[in-house]
Amino acid sequence: MLSILSFVLGPVSTNAYLIADTETGDAAAKHAVVIDPGGEASAIVRAAQERDWQIKQIWLTHGHFDHFLGVSSVEDGFPSVEVALHPEDMPLWQHKGGASLFGMDIDPGPEPTLNLEHHQTLNVGRYTFQVRHAPGHTPGHVIFYCESEKVLFSGDVIFQSSIGRTDLPGGDYATLMK
Repeated sequence: MLSILSFVLGPVSTNAYLIADTETGDAAAKHAVVIDPGGEASAIVRAAQERDWQIKQIWLTHGHFDHFLGVSSVEDGFPSVEVALHPEDMPLWQHKGGASLFGMDIDPGPEPTLNLEHHQTLNVGRYTFQVRHAPGHTPGHVIFYCESEKVLFSGDVIFQSSIGRTDLPGGDYATLMK
C-alpha cells in the first residue's frame, strides 16, 4: 500500500509529504521518500522512524527556499538520503531559493545530486512516479504523478481554487498557464 503522510512546515506553511510503500522491503526498512520538506523536518524524520520507514530520497518540486528548508533535518536522520531537483532550478537553489527577498538568510543544506527530467520515472518501492516538467512558477518546477494510485504532488503549480505565484524571480504567468 502507498502511505502518504502530510505535514505543514516552515515560515509560510508549506505542504510537505512523507510517502512510503508499506508492503515492499523487509519489516525493518520500508522504502520512503520526502517531498518538499519546507521547514524544520524533525516531525517527518520522527514519523518515518516510528514506522520503520527508510527515507531514501527527497524530491523537490522546485527551488524556492520554502520547499527545501528541511532537507538538512531529513539528512540528519537519514544521512545517505539523495536530494532531487530539476537542473533549471539549480541557480535558484544556489541563491538560497529567494529567501533574501523575504529578509531571511538560510543554509540551503546539501546540494541536490539527482537531476529530475521530464518523463523520468522514480520509484517508491513498487510504486512508479512520473516526473513532469511544469514550469511557470519557476523554470524547473516539476510535478510527481503516480498513475496507479491516481495521486499527484503539484508543488506550487496548482492550489485549491488557484495557481502558484508568478511574480517571483523566474516566474512566468504565460508559461504557467500553458
